[in-house]
Amino acid sequence: MARLLVTGGMGFIGSNFILQLLQEEPDAEVVNLDALTYAGNPDNLRSVERYPRYRHIRGNICDRALVDQVMGEGIDAVVHFAAESHVDRSIADPRPFIDANVVGTQTLLEAARRHGIPRFLHISTDEVYGTLGPTGYFTETSPLMPNSPYSASKAGSDLIARAYSETYGLPVIITRCSNNYGPRQYPEKLIPLTIIRALQDQSIPVYGDGLNIRDWLHVEDHCRAIRLLLERGTPGEVYNIGGHNEHANLEIVRLILQELGKPESLIQFVADRAGHDRRYAIDAGKMSRELGWMPQYTFAEGLRSTVEWYVQHPQWWRKLLGDA
Repeated sequence: MARLLVTGGMGFIGSNFILQLLQEEPDAEVVNLDALTYAGNPDNLRSVERYPRYRHIRGNICDRALVDQVMGEGIDAVVHFAAESHVDRSIADPRPFIDANVVGTQTLLEAARRHGIPRFLHISTDEVYGTLGPTGYFTETSPLMPNSPYSASKAGSDLIARAYSETYGLPVIITRCSNNYGPRQYPEKLIPLTIIRALQDQSIPVYGDGLNIRDWLHVEDHCRAIRLLLERGTPGEVYNIGGHNEHANLEIVRLILQELGKPESLIQFVADRAGHDRRYAIDAGKMSRELGWMPQYTFAEGLRSTVEWYVQHPQWWRKLLGDA
């Protein structure tokens, strides 16, 4: 794990991963390839930007020449976070999702193959599995049945990653995580959106009846799982990473309002999203059995600490909203 190429490291999960890694792994070096699109925030890594073990390269993962150059600089492993990830944006315009998630992933895989990169972690999502009924869980062998342009583009990238493993022997590991939450998450997502709008006493939109269920995973628990897979994961395998925390969207909104002492009258039900999956739930038993990983955060303490972070860092989110 000496020298890592992290793609999308200015984003939510990528930045939390880099901060955790540099703090807890004194021998790790990070090259962060990030195009700084709207969700890539340099403030997320301001505290380490002058570290001798950290370097940011501004560039697109679809840029073959740049990716090839970076891969040739003695990279020991790739952790591929970079992706367009917001479902609503994918419904409005699917093309950027195909470009970034499918073409970008193939560009990285091909460069990794040419340069003999020893390990490639492709970070995906449980949304590739589609939707669940009221019972059951997604396992690593569940069929891929994506229902949005975003999840379809991620499923496509998963299959390309698998093909590079099977055809070329590239040591790829695919991870599929449940909904992440925690500090530094872009305000378009449910939890930061709710916190920030509640802090400003603004209405909080909730899709449909608000009973769509997600499994929630604290970003720091996710990052620890990725680090374990870098060290001991089996190439060619898929690993589900879930938080064992199923909650309906409406319940999440109410918990946040309660934590902030805000009235439920702020809730505003809006027309449901097209193709809105009803329920996700992850079986992360493989991570537990093979690697001994379990989430460390309970949802109550994780949500509380997340709310506190946004309360204590108004300059971070006000800048993103253009209010700084």
